[in-house]
Amino acid sequence: MASPKTARPAYVCADCGWTTPKWVGRCGECQAWGTVDVAATGRSTGRTQAAPVSSVARPITEVQVESARATGSGITELDRVLGGGVVPGGVLLLAGEPGVGKSTLLLEVAARWARSGRRTLYVSGEESAAQVRLRAERTGAIEEQLYLAAETDLGGVLTHVDTVQPSLLIIDSVQTISSADIDGVPGGVTQVREVASAVIRRAKTDAMATLLVGHVTKDGTVAGPRVLEHLVDVVLQFEGDRASRLRLLRAVKNRFGPVDEIGCFDLVDDGIVEVPDPTGLFVSRHDSPVTGTCVTVTMEGRRPLLAEVQALSVETKNPSPRRTASGLDSSRMAMVQAVLTKHCRMDLSHHDTYTATVGGARLVEPSVDLAAAMALVSAHTDRVVPHDLIAIGEVGLAGEVRPVTHLSARLREAERIGFSHAVVPAGSEGIDSFAGSITVTAVRNVAEAMRSLAEPAQPAPF
Repeated sequence: MASPKTARPAYVCADCGWTTPKWVGRCGECQAWGTVDVAATGRSTGRTQAAPVSSVARPITEVQVESARATGSGITELDRVLGGGVVPGGVLLLAGEPGVGKSTLLLEVAARWARSGRRTLYVSGEESAAQVRLRAERTGAIEEQLYLAAETDLGGVLTHVDTVQPSLLIIDSVQTISSADIDGVPGGVTQVREVASAVIRRAKTDAMATLLVGHVTKDGTVAGPRVLEHLVDVVLQFEGDRASRLRLLRAVKNRFGPVDEIGCFDLVDDGIVEVPDPTGLFVSRHDSPVTGTCVTVTMEGRRPLLAEVQALSVETKNPSPRRTASGLDSSRMAMVQAVLTKHCRMDLSHHDTYTATVGGARLVEPSVDLAAAMALVSAHTDRVVPHDLIAIGEVGLAGEVRPVTHLSARLREAERIGFSHAVVPAGSEGIDSFAGSITVTAVRNVAEAMRSLAEPAQPAPF
């Protein structure tokens, strides 16, 4: 009789579950690199028997929640994003580009946590303990209850946890830790899954808050298997431009709070500090009237922020004029210019146009359209937008100005900063009940909004 053939292993993508009989470097379904790994070869018999349970099922009214209350981390902006603080037993994943300040932020969290008398363990897989100590001296994060360890083995990390018994564990980063019991290189799909699962099990068992640092790929997503984001409780994204000191912390996933809040930080020479009121970073002040500028109010999560949009129109002999946008959606700015050409009879066919934001802000909300349109008209016609005016509204292809959300909060923020006049869409929710001192002008289309522009300004001396 012929001998039975050896069963060939199957390979499965960790992100989408696509299977293939042979290993490939790129998934044929989701086109992700490095996510295809050997699938489990065991076969289910369908005869799983009942087994002892780890905890008895109880009515939901008898479940105690005091042990799961959020605890403040000592950093107000981080607690704002998390929805109140760090939950005991919760696992957070902080991702961001290299050099954005992830380690600096978590070292500050560890120092403030230890400063309140709570034991903290900081495990570094990328730096030695002496290097972390040098950075802690520079940022003022030297505390007696802060323990440092340089470890890249998963077993060693768990041993440190048993020895120190911390209430907060920080691992920097999860891609540098590996398990000797699992094949694969550190940072691979199998290793990251095993390390994350082991750390999460220990965190849930000991009610130990855990912060994990995760690397990102070139497109900004968290490196490693997609299951890593499903395993953790909170996924935070730390963003920032290398040319700016401002850093934004966003919640991509949060089982314990909202996902529409942001935290603002300033990366300085001696560490990282909170920015509770970042509005002034995105608005410039001019001593004399300047054309081509208009201020708007955008919503970053639940926080209204003032931002300035600048525009420049330059006559050119090039048959294909340039359309450049910095900090704004280029396709949306092209749409706004087309609306101005059609409904305001503004001929831009022989002009290069440039639109940009102040302070490196990235504005993607549609409510910025009206401010961009007014800045473009101001730059093209040399008519100044009044310095005490803000514009809020979404511009449609028919030239109409559509309502926006959270209008009352935007107007209150503009009034707090000192603006006295606002151009908003007609029919917006909350416009009739707004009781502030700011003068509100409701417009239905872009032509009505352009009547708020002042007379042509005299050219300033060079």
